[in-house]
Amino acid sequence: MSQRTYNQLWADAQSELTQLLAAELPAEPLRPERDRVVFFQRLAVLYVRYLQVFRDLEVAYDQVVHPQKRVVIRANLDGVIGRLLELKNEMVEKEFSEYHYMDDVLHDLKLTPEDLEIPIPQYFINEFSKDVKERKAMVNNILKRLEITESPQFDVIMEMSQEDAVKLIQGVERARQRRLRAKLNQESRNMNHMSRNKDPGIADIESAAVCIQKVWKGYVQRRRTKIDREQEEILLGMAIDPKYDAPRPSEITAQENEARTRFVQQEHEDDYQKCTEAITKQLRDVEGHDISQTMKDQIRQWFFECRDATGTFPDYPDDEEGGSSVIFAVKSPQELMDEIAAKEEEEANAKPKGKEEKGKKDKGKGDEDEEEVGLKMFPSAFLADLVVGNKLYDDYWKNRDESKNYNQKHEVELIKEEKRKDIESEIRLQVDEQMRQELAEWKLTVDKEKVGKAKASVKKKKGSKSGKKKKKEKDLTADRTLESLCQELAEQGILKQSDNVKMKDFLGAYSYLGTTLRQNDIEPMPSLSDVRQVLSLYAILPLGSQFVHERAPLIKAILMAGPAGVGKKMLVHAICQEIGANLFDLSPLNTAGKYPGKSGLTMMLHMVFKVARLLQPSVIWIGDAEKMFYKKVPKEEKDLDPKRLKKDLPKSLKLIKGEDRVLIIGTTTDPLSADIKGLCKMYSKIILIPRPDYGSRFILWKQLIEKQGGKLTPSLNLSSLSKISDGYTPGHIVKVINTVITKRRIFQQAKRPLTAVEFVEPLAKIDPVFQEEEEALKSWYAKTPLGKKRIKAATGQDEEETPAKSSKGKDAKKKGK
Repeated sequence: MSQRTYNQLWADAQSELTQLLAAELPAEPLRPERDRVVFFQRLAVLYVRYLQVFRDLEVAYDQVVHPQKRVVIRANLDGVIGRLLELKNEMVEKEFSEYHYMDDVLHDLKLTPEDLEIPIPQYFINEFSKDVKERKAMVNNILKRLEITESPQFDVIMEMSQEDAVKLIQGVERARQRRLRAKLNQESRNMNHMSRNKDPGIADIESAAVCIQKVWKGYVQRRRTKIDREQEEILLGMAIDPKYDAPRPSEITAQENEARTRFVQQEHEDDYQKCTEAITKQLRDVEGHDISQTMKDQIRQWFFECRDATGTFPDYPDDEEGGSSVIFAVKSPQELMDEIAAKEEEEANAKPKGKEEKGKKDKGKGDEDEEEVGLKMFPSAFLADLVVGNKLYDDYWKNRDESKNYNQKHEVELIKEEKRKDIESEIRLQVDEQMRQELAEWKLTVDKEKVGKAKASVKKKKGSKSGKKKKKEKDLTADRTLESLCQELAEQGILKQSDNVKMKDFLGAYSYLGTTLRQNDIEPMPSLSDVRQVLSLYAILPLGSQFVHERAPLIKAILMAGPAGVGKKMLVHAICQEIGANLFDLSPLNTAGKYPGKSGLTMMLHMVFKVARLLQPSVIWIGDAEKMFYKKVPKEEKDLDPKRLKKDLPKSLKLIKGEDRVLIIGTTTDPLSADIKGLCKMYSKIILIPRPDYGSRFILWKQLIEKQGGKLTPSLNLSSLSKISDGYTPGHIVKVINTVITKRRIFQQAKRPLTAVEFVEPLAKIDPVFQEEEEALKSWYAKTPLGKKRIKAATGQDEEETPAKSSKGKDAKKKGK
């Protein structure tokens, strides 16, 4: 695809974004919606449409090479991601479920289930800052060194002298070469032995030749028949042409072009940064003095105009109000004085003066509440930024003629326009300080008494702003370097290397029955595809972007509950890999015996959270999360003290703020053994991961067999295999495939293709996850806060309680009167 194509993709995404903003920010506010189903439908349509814009902007940002365009695309991309997370949060609040089924929306928008997959932006990893890259490299080096030093061979070598160690390594290399030569000699002797065999009799040769001829003719005919049958199936659309399974030349070319584009991107970005620095210096040197002098002249003129109009010099606006930028607004001195008087009047009116006014206010509030009955959308932290970003596109890029900018390099005039504003802001701060001093001298000369009053008022304001100082968290390791802390945590097995898996490796099909089951008042179990989407929204997208994480609904802790083998641990590692996050393991069994005592526990948590913040994004994993909240600790685990983090970890969790891209992820196979109140208080999001359904099992068998080296033939009935494996987890399926498809079995496939029967015996030796266990998990989830809300909504209790509460409120007001 050419740059023109990606520019058009960006233009289409901006056009759709313009329509979405017009729908979300109409001229007249939408009236509250009484029907919950209709309101959720509106949210679902917005969510799906924003997701498509997100998909297009992500591709455009990844492949557009123009550096100034990418700045605008990135701003809009972050805003769309944030808005998507807000809509997801609102859908959960309105439907009381983490999973949603939107078949009707997909049908109306002519989309497929694949369009609901959450894309993971490339820039989450590609655009780490220089400092972050250095820290990541430091951690990787520590973990690699630790892996080497933990090997038994390393201990033997370390005890030797340098000369002995060199001799040992040379001896190992010579032994390897001897083994290789011996293998080659043995193969040569075997060939010579075969050539020295005696020739058989002529009769034996003739009979053998006839047999070979018969076998060969049969083989050739069967092969021709098989090829004809396969070609017929391909022609009828019953099978896929094998040539499409292998990477096609066009796909290879596209991948090479994408890699080349990213290289050009970096070149253009470097040129853009160098040019920006040069232009900024030039503007500051050439225009800085003139800008400063012009500002001072305008401010002085304002001083005297205000004094002529009011008889006194004005108060200089504070930096919080905008400083001299307020003065430069197109307003007369009298208008500014009127505004100040109006603000003072509003502040005076805001103070309650008596019981009558309180009564009136309460009455007014009651009337407003009665008018606003219904469902309304939550305020957004991203819509204002999206409006600004969309306006930037309309003003600068929508109708811009780029016929002469074939290489898509930066435009100098735009840099000057942008940097001139930045320089003006810098100079304004300096000018404000100088002009405040000058204004104070004028006031001192003209009216000394009012200056004294002004100073007193300033002192009062400063005193009122001070307030109570917040206690800062004490740094227990202020004298230690980050590298030493990482080294210690790695040696203790707390800082770990995440496995090389991605979210796409968590295989699972879309749930096609979810909508139908809910229409029949049956709560469906989510599919593995639903789980993949929800974790991408709750974990990957917020942690991947600092801008999004600071403004989106804050999620500090997620609990994944499900049977053993469904892929909970794999998902933790996949989240780390997708965003380049560091992994900390605070599982009860992993921390047992480490950092003993109260002071040791405090130090461990302090070190983990300090390093996690410095190396953000970071994931803190708590395996067997139920152990921390045991109702009753088993006798065999009492010595391990699994509940030692129960009190202190939630305290550390409270200290996580929006600027800290740190996420706690707990995994549990037995949540029923834990105190549900403590578990739900710790984890704000609880994700239920079920056994795979038929569609997911079919995908698992197919792709995992191929990945292991197995070939899919008509002899292998995947449909039957998927049917009989009901109740088995992905972990079970992986274990069975590794048992059956060995290296020897892979070589035998040409003569003896794989069959479903081969997988049945090892599958039968494993106990599946029975329906009772899954029902127990569903019953447990129904007792969580969100599960309770879902049950109330299904029975209509929430609708009945709302008017009851409002009537109680009215009665209370009447009694108060």
